[in-house]
Amino acid sequence: MALPNISENLTETHSAEQKSLGTKQVLPSLSLDETIEQIIGGFGWSQFLQTLFVSVPTLIDAQQTFISIFADAHPKWHCNLNTTCSPKSNICLLPKSAWSWVDSSHKTIISEWGLECASSFIMGLPASSFFIGCLIGGFTLAIFGDFWLGRKKLLYLSCLIMCLASLLTAFSVNIWMYSALRLISGIGRAPIISCSLILLTERVGKRWRGQIGSIGFFSYTVGLMSSSAIAYLNRGSSWRKLYLYTSIPSISFCIMTYFFVYESPRWLFMQGRDKEAVDVLKGIASIPVKSLDLYISNIPLRKEISKVNNPYKVMKDLCKRGWALKRILASMALGLGIGVAFFGMLVGAGNLGFNIYLSVVFNASTLMPSNLLSLVFIERWNRRGSLFVSCIASGIFSILCVVLGRGREGIQIGLELASLFCSCFAYNVWLIYTTELFPVSVRSSATSLARQAVVLGTVFDPLLTSAGRRNEFLSFGTFGLAIFLCGFFLIFLPETKGKALCNTMDEQEQKDSIIV
Repeated sequence: MALPNISENLTETHSAEQKSLGTKQVLPSLSLDETIEQIIGGFGWSQFLQTLFVSVPTLIDAQQTFISIFADAHPKWHCNLNTTCSPKSNICLLPKSAWSWVDSSHKTIISEWGLECASSFIMGLPASSFFIGCLIGGFTLAIFGDFWLGRKKLLYLSCLIMCLASLLTAFSVNIWMYSALRLISGIGRAPIISCSLILLTERVGKRWRGQIGSIGFFSYTVGLMSSSAIAYLNRGSSWRKLYLYTSIPSISFCIMTYFFVYESPRWLFMQGRDKEAVDVLKGIASIPVKSLDLYISNIPLRKEISKVNNPYKVMKDLCKRGWALKRILASMALGLGIGVAFFGMLVGAGNLGFNIYLSVVFNASTLMPSNLLSLVFIERWNRRGSLFVSCIASGIFSILCVVLGRGREGIQIGLELASLFCSCFAYNVWLIYTTELFPVSVRSSATSLARQAVVLGTVFDPLLTSAGRRNEFLSFGTFGLAIFLCGFFLIFLPETKGKALCNTMDEQEQKDSIIV
């Protein structure tokens, strides 16, 4: 990706403006959004560094989300010599002296705490607690991104809560303490992806919005691959080290980079903090200094944005306005289907009979080209069209994985990876799409609410994966049907590609009425 310090088109525009304006140096009347667009419409090195810093929390998010695949795994066991047991025996019906774990008894929580014969509820409690925490955090913590905390503080606070809880998880003494800490970690994790994406897209112009949002997806994939690498290198040691190795560096990163990351200038203007917003614009501007001073001088004259600090009033406003409620519900329905399929295939890949480490690596490797496709074509293809095609294709491939793949491992794996590829692309586009559907004043609350549908879908994935061990259609068949059917909710949503971001609900409503 080329990273010019100054956009050529913007430079030509500013030069032409200055020549036509002569010595007066007066700019034509522009709205606040148009002024910001002119200042940060290009993509310079300052914006690139900011993008890298803000993308790393998504990497940390992926590590903490999928670490349970390894820490909570059911380890392999073998029969002891001079016993009557066999590899096909039910371990729960054998005396303890008849079998042993292949690796250390501290490798996973199952072997350390003797949970091999516990109920499915107990063994799945930590993973379920994590996602329930995500639901709680999404409905509580996430809304503060539009108000008191802002995008930056919420992002780092959430990341610290998640990582500190993960650090404490390494010292758990039983399944109950472990599950409680996973719940807290999930609460902190809830706003990270949406908050990171919003902060990324609100600090660049609409020309770069899609590509910059896609960088966070690469970071998420790297986090997934790194979790498998860390687990593989730690395969002979305790599961506790997994939490230590992933949480300590993450906490250090959050502390070190917090002071270098800028807040969203759009949010600062919404809060009436004009001076701070202007300072941020100066730090990330992609235009010449002379032109920057001209645009900056016009900003204090703008009085079109009101300060709102009541999250309950905003949520009420979202539900009261018909167009906003329709967008929220349609986005949530779409997110539910995508969440069930995308995360379900990541969690359920072990059902295909692969080595657990290779399964995660194969899936992560499939996400890379899907993320690259998102990066290259996000600004070339319409949001609705690309989302619809990817949802339908993912659903078909997932269903065919069950119908045609039975007894043919190669075909089954190929179809599963094809379905995962399409669902990943759909998830990437959906994340960017939802941030564009709502104005700045409610964007964090609205997108976080929509993301809770994705989290709700993931809550069912462990159950579907477990049921799929007996009947594959209950896992991959259900994944396919969910994303296929939910894709049709796109008919209730507008196209947003290339559209300017609105600041307030009234502005969005007025803009939509003009388009209609």
